[in-house]
Amino acid sequence: MTFTQDLDQIARANASGQPPVVFVHGLWLLPGSWDRWAALFADAGYAPVLLGWPDDPDSVEEAQAHPEVFAGKSVGQIADHLADLIGRLDRTPALVGHSFGGLLAQILAGRGLAEATVAISPAPFRGVLPLPFAALRSSAPVLGNPANLHRAVPLTYEQFRYAFANAVTETEAHELYTAYCVPGAGKPIFQAATANINPWTEAKVDTENPQRGPLLVLTTDHDHTVPPAIARAGYKKQARNPGTTEIASIPGRGHCLTIDAGWREVADTALTFVRRYL
Repeated sequence: MTFTQDLDQIARANASGQPPVVFVHGLWLLPGSWDRWAALFADAGYAPVLLGWPDDPDSVEEAQAHPEVFAGKSVGQIADHLADLIGRLDRTPALVGHSFGGLLAQILAGRGLAEATVAISPAPFRGVLPLPFAALRSSAPVLGNPANLHRAVPLTYEQFRYAFANAVTETEAHELYTAYCVPGAGKPIFQAATANINPWTEAKVDTENPQRGPLLVLTTDHDHTVPPAIARAGYKKQARNPGTTEIASIPGRGHCLTIDAGWREVADTALTFVRRYL
């Protein structure tokens, strides 16, 4: 999604007078992965804004044809890009993010840029210590080669099946892979993996800012990429904030819980939380 398209969404949100909700995707997905969520939130009276990372292509086909556009993107660069766009909204938005989008949403909330935040299976940040084997295996396609730090890394179907689509049928896993999966920047994976040994890491969250706003962390029991232990550890760090901090689990789901056939249950949970504050 181009910068111009992001600005068009923001202009429409401002003109609508409705409270904005910004959706932030994670690695190996594009803003369009939130399309059904956007329709649901629009029907509920919100102005959905599906922001892209810097240089995001418009489609899965374009992303696969030009994977180089993802290469080298860092957590800090992406967060600053999103913060600039959010600053153009007339009203402080709610933020909804998945995976690395969940980490980015927490970073932005820690900067005081959110009225409320829902972080779904969020990637870990500095201070989150658990490192289950499933998470290591899910990140192996990137971390297995140091040169991937500066590359865009595609997932094979088998890698996607393990990391994202382990809790759906084989047929649905193939459908999700074809419809949504794109190459992902390797750098954020390395940044998250080294966050606890790098005091200058960009993969860090200001969990103590009293302007952070209410936060809901959503996790699920079959997630290989962000197992529940990681989500719970992040929640415990965030729970020190004076604002409302909650955690909830959607059982029986994997990391693709925002795009698979059961997306509506997750979206309704997020919408219920946002409605309490926006």
